Amino acid sequence: MSKSKIYSNKKIFSSELEDMDIYSFIPDNPYLLLTPGPLSTSKGVRAAMLFDLCTWDSEYKKLTQKIRKKLLLLATENTEKYTAVLMQGSGTFCVEAVLGSVISKNCRLLILSNGAYGKRMEQISKRLKLNYLVNNAAEDRSPDIILLEKTLYENPDITHVAFVHCETTTGILNPLDEIIRVIKKYNKKIILDAMSSFGGVKFDIDHYGIDFLISSANKCLEGVPGFAFVIANIDEIKKTAGVSRSLSLDIYDQWREMEENDGKWRFTSPTHSVRAFYQALLELETEGGIDVRSQRYRINQQYLVEGMEELGFKCLIEKPLQSPIITAFLYPKSKIFNFEKFYNDLKSNGFVIYPGKISTHETFRIGNIGKVFKNDIKRLLEVIKVIKFW
Repeated sequence: MSKSKIYSNKKIFSSELEDMDIYSFIPDNPYLLLTPGPLSTSKGVRAAMLFDLCTWDSEYKKLTQKIRKKLLLLATENTEKYTAVLMQGSGTFCVEAVLGSVISKNCRLLILSNGAYGKRMEQISKRLKLNYLVNNAAEDRSPDIILLEKTLYENPDITHVAFVHCETTTGILNPLDEIIRVIKKYNKKIILDAMSSFGGVKFDIDHYGIDFLISSANKCLEGVPGFAFVIANIDEIKKTAGVSRSLSLDIYDQWREMEENDGKWRFTSPTHSVRAFYQALLELETEGGIDVRSQRYRINQQYLVEGMEELGFKCLIEKPLQSPIITAFLYPKSKIFNFEKFYNDLKSNGFVIYPGKISTHETFRIGNIGKVFKNDIKRLLEVIKVIKFW
């Protein structure tokens, strides 16, 4: 059989990808990415990127439609109320697309910020000259519920509230129940940055009444960078026609194009990333869905924390607030600890971690998402125990 037959499009789009001899061409990663994304992916996901496709081709457009449907099934049982829109670019591109497309001149936005990504929403809003205000909280604390209620009560012109679910600055998982209960009490619309939680933490957006959820291909769904997506209430996205300050970041026009032209993207899309993402969604289903994946992440995180504490490290975030996605650790008190050396020693032993990102404490971060398992964390801890020099 010829290679062109073996590597046909029909084969690469199926869940039978792992049966192909293409795996012999896919190298192992030189190190494991213990980061919040990009992250270490499977050979199947990487293999899916070895083939080219035209953005106008019907096969590719059908693939886009399949992805949109699968995203809705992951987000809610009430899929008829929602739609999925894929957007070229990183997660930040998509956050900017939503804020710029949803917050019209007649709207006022409240941002709840307790980390770098809440601050990024503020930067975007300032650059776009949106009508907005911010409730700030300490980076190691969740948003102040009392302040939120006070702000909504005193500012009845607020129409939308935006906040981050998993703030990867520190690893905090902000409490949806408490925050959304207050927002819905005042009948405001919700924009949720679920960049680092969607696919790794189970929740139903219709249950919470979330109007716009934003996430990315290269996070808990274990795809590769290249695009992000919005899962939106259909009634609410219809209201955004003509609002966007940008041509390319207009979520309404992108949604309308995908609806009317059977999955067509308006501009050149990241075809290889899209293919990889579809394979990642198939692998999520094979793993057992979000519940099973979330349990794997929780096991990783708990085992990591227990091991790091035995080695003398302390977590920045209190356990009730800690997500299973990424964990921030305080620098050891030893004066001879050097993060750059620590990082390079870990990398030379097959692990890449993340520096800290907060101003009040010196920290580094270790992620638990991607193709990472308890045995990987065990190996990491063994390496840290050996290279520890302070």
